[in-house]
Amino acid sequence: MESSSQTAAPARSSDRVLVIMAKAPRPGMVKTRLASSFPVEVVTEFYRCLLDDTLALGRSLGGVELAVMCPRSDVDELSLLAGNGTRVVEQKGEGLAAGLSSVFAHFAENQQHVIAFNSDSPHLPRSILEDSFAMLDSHDLVVGPTHDGGYYLVGAKTSHPLFSGDGMGTSSALDRLLFRARSLGLSVGLADHFYDIDVADDLVRLAAELRHSPARAPRTAAWLKEWGDAAAQLRTGTGDL
Repeated sequence: MESSSQTAAPARSSDRVLVIMAKAPRPGMVKTRLASSFPVEVVTEFYRCLLDDTLALGRSLGGVELAVMCPRSDVDELSLLAGNGTRVVEQKGEGLAAGLSSVFAHFAENQQHVIAFNSDSPHLPRSILEDSFAMLDSHDLVVGPTHDGGYYLVGAKTSHPLFSGDGMGTSSALDRLLFRARSLGLSVGLADHFYDIDVADDLVRLAAELRHSPARAPRTAAWLKEWGDAAAQLRTGTGDL
């Protein structure tokens, strides 16, 4: 059931929908694997930047409806962050598997092309999202693999029993998804491999890339530069944080 507090949006005008899987940026609730390397307040602020840039990436796609899927407790806050014109829908059940199942149960109707996309890859080239939507013209499923054995996007034209809490967020998540898809006889197209931001090494890689191409995720790039400058001052003893 959709929350009564979700953001109002006009009737669908596109057969392509990009759904961001998101959480409200609250301390201790987002990017928890980074919390072992950075203060929790820093991680929360960083995630807020990632989410803002991910929403901007979605809005930059022509002819694509943008929506957000999230836990019930986050609907009101994310509705404010997403702004008018972006539907924010509460998922049924708890956890990522339930969220992904909710995306396709809610949005995939009449052969609409629906892609569920994570909220921490705003640096993804827009062409990969465009190519993934196009891939659904000739495939039942499209998957964007990450280098660590997971996936950063999954798209379909109808709902399938593909997602289970077993193995989600592990190095076997992609293999499990592909096994279920093929056992159902679904044709699968693979988008380019990419990386999301889970651990400190991912953040270092992202910072290096955005130093050269900050326009890919401008708010995240600005935050990383500010944080990097402050950290450098602390290491050299020339400032405090």
